[in-house]
Amino acid sequence: MTAKPTSSAPSQRMLRVGEQVRAAITQVLQRGEVRDDVIEKTVISISEVRMSPDLKIATAYVTPLGVSDHGAIIDALNRNAKYIRGRLGPQLRQMKYMPEVRFRDDTSFDNYKKIDELLRSPEVQRDLDDDTEEQ
Repeated sequence: MTAKPTSSAPSQRMLRVGEQVRAAITQVLQRGEVRDDVIEKTVISISEVRMSPDLKIATAYVTPLGVSDHGAIIDALNRNAKYIRGRLGPQLRQMKYMPEVRFRDDTSFDNYKKIDELLRSPEVQRDLDDDTEEQ
């Protein structure tokens, strides 16, 4: 009997369900179904939803647009997570279990910005210029 190979990469099913959950959460937020002043006043972008292997936990990575303090928005979303979970039912009725939703700040844009700043730095530009002169 061979052991099942383990992989940290998400399965196709996890990716597909994550995208369905992302679309459903987006609809709930766009329709203004969550009655929370902090959430209602903010445009929230959901960049990705990662599902646990058993599809029972959905971690949504969000970016509040035009707001410097992301923590307050993330806290408000997590406070309303059970309500949001209940509103996902119509869009996700094909699922055996409705996933528990958790919200996290999406820091990938900050990482992209840091990489871009590094690539544009004088030191990197100098190294790139040195490489082109040698050829």
